[in-house]
Amino acid sequence: MAIFNSPPSSTPKNVPPTQPLQPESALGKEPDVRNEISFGSSAAPKPAAAPAPRPVEREGKESLIAADLSIEGKIQGAGHIRIAGRFKGDVQVEGDLTVEVGAKVTGGVRARKVVIAGELEGNIESASRVELLEGGVVVGDVKAGTVTVAAGARMRGQVEFGWDEKEAAKANGKADKADKADFSKAEASTAA
Repeated sequence: MAIFNSPPSSTPKNVPPTQPLQPESALGKEPDVRNEISFGSSAAPKPAAAPAPRPVEREGKESLIAADLSIEGKIQGAGHIRIAGRFKGDVQVEGDLTVEVGAKVTGGVRARKVVIAGELEGNIESASRVELLEGGVVVGDVKAGTVTVAAGARMRGQVEFGWDEKEAAKANGKADKADKADFSKAEASTAA
């Protein structure tokens, strides 16, 4: 009795000549528990349980602009974008935008989360979170719910954070009403 399989010879002994041989598949096979031989225990070992899938932080697919690419245009969509090369144009995605070390983006950005380790020349609007990593550079204005800036990052522009859209609209509305009321009082006093 052989414990291991030997490679088939040119003429198999147990196969009638009328049956063609099936070639081995390059794909992995599921173990055949019925034909396994167990040494030292009476019961066949149970297959190990597959590890539970990790919770994925990002839903959807991620597109990559590789380091050796330079693209000009517009990106719009629902997925995530990772830029390692150069991109010139606006980026508007419902997912996340990541600008890798050595990458450069020139244009406006609207995304759920923006992580910058490279360089961004343009404004970031309506992001829930912006992370400027060490060595990252932003030249433009940033409007986000949360902004994180690491030591060694650089930025030139204005930053608004901590406001959600409703609070910002209320604050802008009250400021506009107050300005109009002050202007009306000033007009009334100069007319009198």
